[in-house]
Amino acid sequence: MPDPQLLEILVLALIAGVILFRLYSVLGRRTGHEAPPPDPRVPVNAPREAAQNNVIPLRSEQIADRPADPVARGLFDIKLADREFDADHFLAGTRGAYEIIVTAFARGDRAALKPLLSSEVFAAFDQVIAGREKAKHTVEFTFVGFKDVKIVHAALKNRAAEITVAIGAQFISATHGAGGDVVDGDTKSVRDVTDVWTFTRDVHSRDPNWLLVATSGGMP
Repeated sequence: MPDPQLLEILVLALIAGVILFRLYSVLGRRTGHEAPPPDPRVPVNAPREAAQNNVIPLRSEQIADRPADPVARGLFDIKLADREFDADHFLAGTRGAYEIIVTAFARGDRAALKPLLSSEVFAAFDQVIAGREKAKHTVEFTFVGFKDVKIVHAALKNRAAEITVAIGAQFISATHGAGGDVVDGDTKSVRDVTDVWTFTRDVHSRDPNWLLVATSGGMP
């Protein structure tokens, strides 16, 4: 009779052979082309060399794409700091703000002016309005329209975006004295004026409004 111990060894060897064959079938053999095992000195999330060759750091891309023109470069920097900024939308807002401000200034409407002006500009406007009130002068004013509105300067200074706009506008303006006579301007002729206004806004602020911080030109 066969030795029972020998039979047991043969059965175990057969089982081991089957297991090894299945492992071989699942895992396959090394061909010499497999990726080498990871180097324990390199962080797990470190990019592969091939990926590094196709990636340009974001800051380098931004610098390379900056326009040469100073105005375009300033607008580019503002756009990088505030992704919601759009130059055409800004100019549309400038037109609306200009009409509101010059009309309110002619009427002496301080309440309409204050939210749109820096404290320095508001103080200057208020001084002129107070002078008119003291002299009992009134302004007859009609806004006609725009001839041209264009950005002539743009810059980002820390968190402050600053844009200067040259505004070509037309309006009818006449200042009446206490007795009703015209002391300045004309009630019928259209005046062509060019105002240069500077607006600023904190690009980190949730307030989307720009403040008028400097003016020069032909205000009524």
